[in-house]
Amino acid sequence: MLLEQILNNHSSFLESLHHRFLDGDRKAALQRFENVGFPTKKDEEYKYTSLKEITEKAYNFFPKENHNIAKEQLDELHLGEENFDWITFVNGKLDKELSKVSIENVEFLSFNYALNDEKHRDVFEKYFNTIASDKSTFTNLNQAYCKYGFFLKVPKNIVIEKPIHVFYISQNQEENTFYNTRNLLIVEEGAKVEIIESHHNFDSTYVLTNSVTEIFTHPNAKADWHKLQNDNDTSYLIDNTFAKQERDSLTTVNTFSFGGKLVRNNLDFIQNGSNINSFMNGITIIGKDQLVDHHTAVHHNQPNCESYQNYKGIFDGKSHGVFNGKVFVDKIAQKTNAYQQNNNVLLSEGAIIDTKPQLEIFADDVKCSHGCTVGQLNEDALFYLRARGISKKEAQALLLYAFANDAMQNIDIEPLKEKISKLLAEKLEVDIEF
Repeated sequence: MLLEQILNNHSSFLESLHHRFLDGDRKAALQRFENVGFPTKKDEEYKYTSLKEITEKAYNFFPKENHNIAKEQLDELHLGEENFDWITFVNGKLDKELSKVSIENVEFLSFNYALNDEKHRDVFEKYFNTIASDKSTFTNLNQAYCKYGFFLKVPKNIVIEKPIHVFYISQNQEENTFYNTRNLLIVEEGAKVEIIESHHNFDSTYVLTNSVTEIFTHPNAKADWHKLQNDNDTSYLIDNTFAKQERDSLTTVNTFSFGGKLVRNNLDFIQNGSNINSFMNGITIIGKDQLVDHHTAVHHNQPNCESYQNYKGIFDGKSHGVFNGKVFVDKIAQKTNAYQQNNNVLLSEGAIIDTKPQLEIFADDVKCSHGCTVGQLNEDALFYLRARGISKKEAQALLLYAFANDAMQNIDIEPLKEKISKLLAEKLEVDIEF
């Protein structure tokens, strides 16, 4: 059903746009998407994740812009970040009244506005879709339909001291709604920025978000992107993030998955210089019949670089977790240091985890390790805590917090770390402060 809608709505979508310079690229991307279609469980990359629940529904491709989101509702989503900047998109459109942007000396535009601005045409020709192109059926679909999201360029040696929290909110949609969100972040030489991204559906109708984010970190620059995924059970999220790094740069993508009916995270790092550091951390805590699927890939293309992947999963009810981490080391990428670890705890008999760490190494002077574990809580440790008067739920929560904690170690935004701790307690149904 969704496939037919995608093919039938494209002409109307193009006519609704103010800019037309991408029409050829959009049509070509749609053709690539049509040639392949949606992946099924017969595809190796989706063998553990069925998309039938998503693709058999009908969606509205033109969301209603009117809303009645109150400031008090938005305040509940904040992390207590008085010293943050925040950018709020409601039903795909940038809402300036619900945003607070004090950053200076940067270029910030909503994605749709940037597409209509000829001054940024050269930037799009240089960066847009250069690392996301042809990667998957969902990136092609996004290129064909992308309209919402933001463009941010941090000039050379500019350090943005305040983290920027980006909210994507959907409300007052009477039908299931389909968003194709596009983000483009360019961090020039010596610059620094931290982004927090979260999606929130306020309706009982379903929302499908197909998001593509491209991060370009130039020499000696630093970019951190934190994904806080805690939406309701009427939301589907397909997130595709690509990070390309130049020499002496550092890029981090942290993914914290607590909510959403089905979440698929595709994360690709491309190292394009020497002395690069790439960090990927993830914490997944889900229950009921939720599914969270992490697919990561790191491409070590140059020597003397490091990558670090640390994903922790806690699964309850009939939830399903998937982790597939790949590390590719080119033959010239000598002195590579790559670490990958995926540890999981199953809290119920109905919970499932499929995990598959992979290494492909073509260089001989490297330090690469990978591993995965699946198990239950240590009964001796649980008994030790309970013998000291701690309830079973609180003891369990303390052990699980200790289990997940090292995946939070590189978060230097204290309100974000506190929020994750509160969400962990909430998901474990305990009233406890860590």
